Amino acid sequence: MDHYLEIRLLPDPEFIPSVLMNALFAKLHRALVELDNDAIGLSFPDMQQEQPALGDRLRLHSKVDDLQSLMTMNWLTGMRDHITTHGPNPIPKKVGYRVVRRVQAKSNPDRIRRRLIKRKGITEVEARCAVPDSAAKKLKLPFVTIKSQSTGQEFRLFIEHQPVRNESVVGEFSCYGLSPTATVPWF
Repeated sequence: MDHYLEIRLLPDPEFIPSVLMNALFAKLHRALVELDNDAIGLSFPDMQQEQPALGDRLRLHSKVDDLQSLMTMNWLTGMRDHITTHGPNPIPKKVGYRVVRRVQAKSNPDRIRRRLIKRKGITEVEARCAVPDSAAKKLKLPFVTIKSQSTGQEFRLFIEHQPVRNESVVGEFSCYGLSPTATVPWF
């Protein structure tokens, strides 16, 4: 992983940044699925944990050949009026590293109860006692809202930037550009 490509959202009077980031992320996801490359990771340099927001920049990290292959796919059709791209550029010499990963919340008590009933063979009343409505966990992480290609349902994909570390960890990235263990350069 020696290069990065940066995509910045342009201010738009008709769309708030989160709507544009959702569209950009969905297009990237489809392109990564089509490319079938597990060596492209991403980060959000302007991400804010406190508010939670991803910001208006998306960085793709990989080898220069992988980034160029992605960009020849013309996956940004429909987004060109809303973004600027820079790169691929070499990664700066002094950087930190961080894992950028997907976090899934167990936030739907009904779904957890159905799973318990199916797995443990308990009754609905027992499941309701075991998993009260108050068991729903609310994540305070930035997210993108995307539509499932298989079910057609929209869902939130929560993204966590783990603490910066000094050493990189090599690994594979999902078709979302995220990894539970592999790091991307942070600068």
